[in-house]
Amino acid sequence: MTVRVHAAELAAQPERVIAQLFLPGEEWSAHRSRAAEITARVMAMTTGEADELAAELARDFGSRHPDVRNVFLSNADIVSSRLPESVEISVARRLVLGAAFTSEYAVEGAALCNPSAVEHPDQTGLDPGQLRVALTLRSIGEGHRSCIEFAEAIIGPGRNWVFQERERPLWRARIREAEWSIAHFRAAAEEEGIATEISQSVVQALPERFTISDLEASIARLPSALTRRADSARQIEALRELRNAAYRAAFAPETALSQRVLTPVTAEERHGMEDARLVRFTDLTGATQYRGTYTAYDGRDIALRLIVTDDLREFDIHRLTGGAAQDKGMALFPRPVGGRYLALSRTGGESISLAQSQDGVIWDQLDKIHAPEQPWEMVQTGNCGPPLETSHGWIVLTHGVGPMRTYSLGALLLDRDDPTIVLGRTATPILQPLDERRDGYTPNVVYSCGGLIKDDLIWIPIGIGDSRIGVGSIEVDELLARLVP
Repeated sequence: MTVRVHAAELAAQPERVIAQLFLPGEEWSAHRSRAAEITARVMAMTTGEADELAAELARDFGSRHPDVRNVFLSNADIVSSRLPESVEISVARRLVLGAAFTSEYAVEGAALCNPSAVEHPDQTGLDPGQLRVALTLRSIGEGHRSCIEFAEAIIGPGRNWVFQERERPLWRARIREAEWSIAHFRAAAEEEGIATEISQSVVQALPERFTISDLEASIARLPSALTRRADSARQIEALRELRNAAYRAAFAPETALSQRVLTPVTAEERHGMEDARLVRFTDLTGATQYRGTYTAYDGRDIALRLIVTDDLREFDIHRLTGGAAQDKGMALFPRPVGGRYLALSRTGGESISLAQSQDGVIWDQLDKIHAPEQPWEMVQTGNCGPPLETSHGWIVLTHGVGPMRTYSLGALLLDRDDPTIVLGRTATPILQPLDERRDGYTPNVVYSCGGLIKDDLIWIPIGIGDSRIGVGSIEVDELLARLVP
């Protein structure tokens, strides 16, 4: 093995929880349900009982959630249709009602894995030779549902990595409207198989860039001859669901990075947001921002999503489309190459390919650059995050899946000006899941979603057994010496 694994680790913390809406059980009939029965029990409480329970809930859960009072009141509003008409209830009783329809979810109660690392936007307060790093983490909770969390680490001076203590409570983002372009929406509608006369009529009446509200207004103006067709309601609902795939997630300014958690918002994310690969991107003008991809999973299908942010506090989230955006594991280059956006993508679920885009959201497949060759990658291979630029070329960290679904790490070297040219590869793994790295939520796995280079040293945060986060390092020259043509 070449990668040196350091002692620093992040362990999963089941106490990192969020509050979410809880609707119990099946409805009994159109006139009676479990929700109605629970509401009736809350209404049957005496005023003193309701006041006492509301105060107890505030004591027990107020420190675990930053806005638990508003969560309770919001969830009470959601089930308010079960209240008798014109009834007025006290704030305390509303809090109890909302709490009856709220549950806690431990976002990393099952697993913590698949980190990526980028330079942090805040580099103040450091000693000479240090660099603050921002990490994205895949956290997995009950039902194997994934969220995106964040952490921080300090590198240096020298070969030293320290994870910073993660803060609580966790905060969820406020969700706002985002914009679509006409070209992107049409491409997404075609991929979803809903490019029909209805979608054409809706899009035709929209401005070049539009919001959810604009699309809803266009739907309202549809000719009745179209809306009365047998399949019209399904097609319109499909357009609305697609429209909702773009949104803005914003966190309160007072939150620390490690308190922020991106949780599923859209239907295509309902079973998880997986494997964020983040990069600090520099465009042709020299302006920088953070861009990344992740995989949305609805329980059956996957959809690649784009994250764009200037400060890791407000995130624009969008659907990616095109032939190269149909599989997991896309990783963006940190700058345009030859005037084009480039990315690493996956072909056939098992090979690494190159993709290109003119706008960063519609992606076309270019050349396959690496397919499984060695025994340690005979099942499949893929990238482990965005390419790392050096004077020698683009270093691509890779993973290979071998017998017994064992995940190991390797690397490629791509030509700096023409990344379709592979200059070298590792014939043997640079890191394997051996000894203390073998066991975990998913055994025999070491995996990364992105590293970075500081002072000619490649730092690779790694998920170990999908149960904890470690970190390894290797010198650039040492890695290059391991490559074969």
